Amino acid sequence: MADIKRTGEATWRGDLARGDGAVSTESGTLSQESYTFKTRFGDAKGTNPEELIAAAHAGCYSMAFAHTLSEKGHRPESITTKATCSLVPADGGFKIARMHLQVRGTVPGLDEATFRQIAEEADKGCPVSNLLRPGLKIEREVAVE
Repeated sequence: MADIKRTGEATWRGDLARGDGAVSTESGTLSQESYTFKTRFGDAKGTNPEELIAAAHAGCYSMAFAHTLSEKGHRPESITTKATCSLVPADGGFKIARMHLQVRGTVPGLDEATFRQIAEEADKGCPVSNLLRPGLKIEREVAVE
């Protein structure tokens, strides 16, 4: 199989505090979505890199978990992952230090202990987890419904 390539693009205009930017994805799902200093370091309307990383991680982990469950004979009805990406002050700037995954799943006939064990295995097969893992603490809270 050939490499799968996906692209995103961002343009920033001006300085950090007063500038503004726009981010787009190849698929068009995001098209010139606004981001600013205040959307990243405050709570203004718009997106930011950490939110996009969190969404990517949540989507990837949910898919990896569903796949791992299915491979082990447990067909999930649903897996919902909420990812919280923490940007913290560091060395005069900022760094992404932690990702917290809150995972809920509806998997008929699966007990909590097995769900937790498979959640750990799924993390090892998640491409985004594997990309982020070096130097980043990834925490998980999992619950089967």
